Amino acid sequence: MAQNDPRTLVSTDWLEAHLKDPDLRILDASWYLPEAGRDPKAEYRTAHIPGARFFDVDEITDQRSSLPHMAPPPEKFISRMRAMGVGDGHQVVVYDGAGLFSAARVWWTFRLMGKTDVAVLDGGFPKWQAEGRPVEDMPPILRDRHITVSRQAHMIKDVTQVAAAAKLGDYEIIDARSAERFRGEAPEPRPGLRSGHIPNSKNVPYSRLLNADKTMKSPIELRGIFEEAGVDLRKPAITSCGSGVTAAILDLAMERIGKNDHALYDGSWAEWGMYGDLKVAKG
Repeated sequence: MAQNDPRTLVSTDWLEAHLKDPDLRILDASWYLPEAGRDPKAEYRTAHIPGARFFDVDEITDQRSSLPHMAPPPEKFISRMRAMGVGDGHQVVVYDGAGLFSAARVWWTFRLMGKTDVAVLDGGFPKWQAEGRPVEDMPPILRDRHITVSRQAHMIKDVTQVAAAAKLGDYEIIDARSAERFRGEAPEPRPGLRSGHIPNSKNVPYSRLLNADKTMKSPIELRGIFEEAGVDLRKPAITSCGSGVTAAILDLAMERIGKNDHALYDGSWAEWGMYGDLKVAKG
């Protein structure tokens, strides 16, 4: 797959060359765990890629759920995107301030809504800034834009579906958390959650898919990492992580190697680790 693919991943060179395209929409989807001590909105107000809108990962969610940043209902997604001037016919590029972290979750959210002209900026804002590319501190002028969505139900799994998959073995369940958390040797960052992993799941820490500069590894390297972790790429996959954010990096990586039969467990460990009647494996 070419490095620049407007449906998965584009380089900083590509984005700067297309900055003036009238149908380009850039989204700053920065989001951090509380221990990072970073304020993504404040950072956006200080500096962002010219024309970027801020996509609030915590607000554009299903707030009827007690679980963190669950996928938004289609009507809420439509409302927020229209107000941000993001709509039909736009090429969307999503980036974040960590390099490649939360942007993949927003890429996946667009895909869930049936929007495929969306890519993640490889290396994100850190790479963009390190290369001395243009930034601004002014918010863009927003004009409503019509958007139609078609929710792709096959791209998302709930706890019942994941429990069945763990039992039947008809899917590869792939966990993006660190090896220590997967094995149950490190405590979970969210209080009250058990340690360990979903039975019969495989561990591919999302950090292994990235280079030192937070760009994504080549498709050949990505395929090798999945295979080394014991993932049978012939089976459909379900991705999981702590709360459904970094799992999307696995989905992006699978899309980069041409594997399209993957879904994301939206509740992830924030849900599975909470319920005592769900089995937990360790080691």
